[in-house]
Amino acid sequence: MLTRSTFLRSTSATAAAVALPQIAAAQHAKPNVLLVHGALSDASAWERVIPLLQAAGHHVVGVQNPLTSLAADIANTKLQLAQLTGPTVVVAHSYGGSVISGAARDAANVRSLVFVTAIAPDEGESANDLFKKYPSAVFNDFVPSGPQGFVICNPAKFPADFAADIPPLEAAVLAATQKPTAGAAFAAKSGPPAWKQVPSFYAVSTQDHAINPELQRFLALRAQATTVEVSASHFSLISHPQEIAALILRASA
Repeated sequence: MLTRSTFLRSTSATAAAVALPQIAAAQHAKPNVLLVHGALSDASAWERVIPLLQAAGHHVVGVQNPLTSLAADIANTKLQLAQLTGPTVVVAHSYGGSVISGAARDAANVRSLVFVTAIAPDEGESANDLFKKYPSAVFNDFVPSGPQGFVICNPAKFPADFAADIPPLEAAVLAATQKPTAGAAFAAKSGPPAWKQVPSFYAVSTQDHAINPELQRFLALRAQATTVEVSASHFSLISHPQEIAALILRASA
């Protein structure tokens, strides 16, 4: 005869048998990866890195930011981050480093940050402040585009400035499809940065003509980041996706 106590023990055992594999699966689930693009581009810049991360078993989300202001880009990235359940590696390229430095602050699900030839400002510091300390001639090639105050790089200069190690036809497409970016985004001051809270990783592009490699090394050292150097242009995520994916996977371990 099945008594109430026998039934309860039976159902409890069954529930435990079901729950334990689910708990084990959750414990072994790989972190999400949230990818944040830089200025002048969009999430499609990650198209060669994403399949490598997915093949390794990660859930990947590429944020599409408006590039209308640093505050707007941080808010949008925060929204995307909040929708992810479980540990998340947050990755940024270029100006996107300013975005994740703000958006990942105090986010409980952030496991680590990865900066790919990216800005990592301190509190009260702007991208422009850092560019003044470590100059780059590329900003002389910026021209107005779209709404007042928005800029792109002169398309004729873009391949040499940003994509010198990318095939010319592909670099020309990148130049032609630039997303205008609010110049004020580079002047906006950062709040308290997330890289002071969580482990950071940094990929320095040694052949970068857009962000001075010495600035990248300074930022990586200041953030006490695990650092690799890649012989690449500014768009190392396109020209060297294997190396960039490898660093992201290292940050997710």
